[in-house]
Amino acid sequence: MDVAASEFYDRRDKTYGLNFKEEKNDRSQKISGDSLKNVYKSFVEDYLIVSIEDPFDQDDWEHYAKLTCETERQVQIVRDDLLVTSPKRVDKAIKENTCNALLLKVNQIGSVTENIEVVRMPDVV
Repeated sequence: MDVAASEFYDRRDKTYGLNFKEEKNDRSQKISGDSLKNVYKSFVEDYLIVSIEDPFDQDDWEHYAKLTCETERQVQIVRDDLLVTSPKRVDKAIKENTCNALLLKVNQIGSVTENIEVVRMPDVV
């Protein structure tokens, strides 16, 4: 499930707008990161979901950590937008346990060398 939640995150009040694609979006369907986490948890319990990619805004480290901790053995929490294959951000993600899977994109990092550096990091593979 590729959510791309950064697309419907409102940085002003740190909420997620569920009706963001509606033509007449009155912003009435906003929920907190904790509420969105619970939505994902219910999906994982009710459906056969293997992975959730970018379930929160790229800088919402707190809710990534909560979801990863609470669903650790049930589903892969994949970080794409959040890490953009940056060795520094990958290192932070490992230390803070904010995901349990990484989408490695060669085209999103400065060089092949940096991709190799990410792959060689402890706990990545």
